[in-house]
Parts: sequence; structure tokens; C-alpha cells
Amino acid sequence: GSRRSNCRLTTANPASTMKIVLATRNPHKFREITAILGDLGVEWVPYSTLADAPVLKEEGSSLRENAAAKAEGAVAFTGCVALAEDSALEVDALGGAPGVRSSRFLGEGATDDDRIQEILKQLRTYPWHGRTTRFRCVVAVAQPGGPREFAEGVCEGYIAWEPRGTAGFGYDPIFYVPEYRQTLAEIGPALKNRISHRAKALEACRGIL
Repeated sequence: GSRRSNCRLTTANPASTMKIVLATRNPHKFREITAILGDLGVEWVPYSTLADAPVLKEEGSSLRENAAAKAEGAVAFTGCVALAEDSALEVDALGGAPGVRSSRFLGEGATDDDRIQEILKQLRTYPWHGRTTRFRCVVAVAQPGGPREFAEGVCEGYIAWEPRGTAGFGYDPIFYVPEYRQTLAEIGPALKNRISHRAKALEACRGIL
């Protein structure tokens, strides 16, 4: 349609399916998103690989604001349909923290392990029933001249006593999923990509795409 022709990215095959820009710098998220939605028959373009692409800011006060800002920034630069997501770990005992600041918890220089150890430290006196938590993901889809669309997914769990598993990233090693008696870093990508917050949000936006 007319919106598809606005895309300014060149392609080796002019007859190929439409392009969707994934507005993320995180290679783990890119792999998950393209695995979950890989059957849509679109060409996924990682925004981080585009020459001279401006940095997409995450300065909003909500996941929705951040996802929308990233998606719209990618549309403005490429003229293509763009998908972005923002995710948060919400720990009930910490009043929902780290929340929207999950990836920036402890500052820009902190590692995933630094953030995990700080969460465990803050919860060291809490019993199991007081360690409830959830992952929340908001996906935004933006297109040239069109409305923004959103989808959300939530995965409920507990903060584990210690990190377990090596298959995940971010807070996955301490996110215990009671139905499977494992952390998201233990259950492996195939199952995670069916039950995670990101998987649920992406499945909910299939109709949008």
C-alpha cells in the first residue's frame, strides 16, 4: 500500500515483503522478537545497524511513553513501519521498583549482575511469599502518517533466592516461574518465547502488524 512505499531503506529484492524496523539496541531482544514473530513473512531491520541513525531516547515516565518514542524515532529516520518495546521488572516489596528504570537501575555503568545483586540485597530479609514480582512489556507499533498501536504482556513470578540458569539475560536468572519451578534463565529460549511478558505482548500485536 501507500504506507509501505514510504520506507526509505533499500532492498536487494524490490519484490520482497515489507520491512519492519526493530527499534532496539539490545541483541538479545532482537533475537527474541524475530524468533517470536519470525513467521510473519516480513523483513526485520535492526535499527542499531543503520548508518547515522540517531540514538533513540528512553526518557519517559512509563513503558508506553518509552516504547512509543523509540518506535516514532525509528519511523522518522527510516520512513518504515517500526516496532519498539520497553520492559520492566516490578517487585511488589519494592513498591514496583525498579519499574520503568529497570535497564538503568544503578546507573548506566552497572551490569546485569550488579542489578541482580542489588535486588537480592534489598530482598534479603523477605520470606518467599513476600518476593512476588512480575515482568511487564509494552510494544508500540508506529507507521508513517498513521496511528500508534500498543500491546501489553505480563508474566508473574517470584524473585529467586539466588541467580540460576545461563540461558536468559537481564533479570532472567532471578525471575522464578512457579508453574515450571525454574527461572526464566533455566527454562531455555523455546519455552521462554511462549510464556514471557515479551512473548505475550508480541503475540497480542500480531493483528496490528
